[in-house]
Amino acid sequence: MMATTHAFVGVLVGLGTLALVPEAGPVVLAGALGGIAPDLDLLGDHRKDLHFPAYGSIAALAAVALAAAVPSPVTLAIAVFLVAAALHALSDVLGGGLELRPWEATSDRAVYEHLRGRWHAPRRWIRYDGAPEDFLVGLALALPALATLDGPGQWAIAALVGVSAVYTVGRRTLVDGGERVVAATPESVLAVVPETLIEDLR
Repeated sequence: MMATTHAFVGVLVGLGTLALVPEAGPVVLAGALGGIAPDLDLLGDHRKDLHFPAYGSIAALAAVALAAAVPSPVTLAIAVFLVAAALHALSDVLGGGLELRPWEATSDRAVYEHLRGRWHAPRRWIRYDGAPEDFLVGLALALPALATLDGPGQWAIAALVGVSAVYTVGRRTLVDGGERVVAATPESVLAVVPETLIEDLR
């Protein structure tokens, strides 16, 4: 799924704390960041280095228990961040695989499970990140935030919906364009780019 879809999941988790904290902004932001954080492993081994379906879920449950025992903006923000990150890792199983063109459905790897030391296969309920169904799921998840938040928070959600729409429209052309850019870029320039970002485009 798109990073924006994962961010909307985290925002929704954060909104669930509205009755518990007087100022929801930081907690909602923690949810959005938690939803995005696992994808920072794009710079390394994607869907393995920072994706923890089992261990992340255990950490999230512990954080929720702590927030329930000692409720505060800090413990709630930590719990929301970890819940959103765990949901990200768990939900990636529902999407496509790790291949360069995931709509071709050639990969059997969706997300790595550290607890059992194996890859989960993609279920492809959402065929690939940026698929039309991905956009629709993200939009549905964003609607409660658009209805609940106001000011900068609402504008940020609306902007992310717009980014999702643009990405969805251009998703399939991005791969071909990326290959052309990499092919036309001098090796001296590519040498300073992390190999994990361009190895599939060579």
